[in-house]
Amino acid sequence: MKLLFATGNAGKLQEAREILGAGYTVLSPADVGLAGFDVDETGSTFRENSLLKASALWRACGIPCFADDSGLEVDALGGAPGIYSARYASDHNFSSNIDRLLSELTALSPDPAGAPAPQLQHLRTFPGAARFRCVVTLIRGDGKPYFFDGSCEGSIARERHGEGGFGYDPVFVPDLYPDLTMAELSEQQKNAISHRGVALRLMAAWLAANPSY
Repeated sequence: MKLLFATGNAGKLQEAREILGAGYTVLSPADVGLAGFDVDETGSTFRENSLLKASALWRACGIPCFADDSGLEVDALGGAPGIYSARYASDHNFSSNIDRLLSELTALSPDPAGAPAPQLQHLRTFPGAARFRCVVTLIRGDGKPYFFDGSCEGSIARERHGEGGFGYDPVFVPDLYPDLTMAELSEQQKNAISHRGVALRLMAAWLAANPSY
């Protein structure tokens, strides 16, 4: 099955292909002549922004397509950066975005006196919960949107760890791997627990159960 994914993010595209597997051909807008496809994310929720992108792509090509909107929610910051995750400090410059995140959390919760030096303890985290959230919107031949939600609970590390993944992965410590950041997981480990993985597997299950109209 061919599906068009409303993203220009190479990391997201590769992740979706790996998660959905061999039964799906996942194409980018550039693959169908829509290079530079972009939509202003003016919604106030992940669902609204996901729907905006999927609807715009559907109108542009009429091919079965899906879009996601995702981000990081940190309880200590009142849910920020949330829908502004990709542009929290600088548009899609995640080094700057992580710098701002760590600075704000450090201001709220400085290292306690006598905390072990970073080289003596692999992971030191800020208090409080955080999560990655994702909403995927699928549109097929009837033009009706279908929504699939995913999340991954965890916490935020005080320092970056790992070279894998993208976005906030170097500072996100998933609850299911409390000694590793998302950037230290293998692609298989990450895809098995990630917010986008959860949402895309729900979409794939729905497609399998609803192969036609």
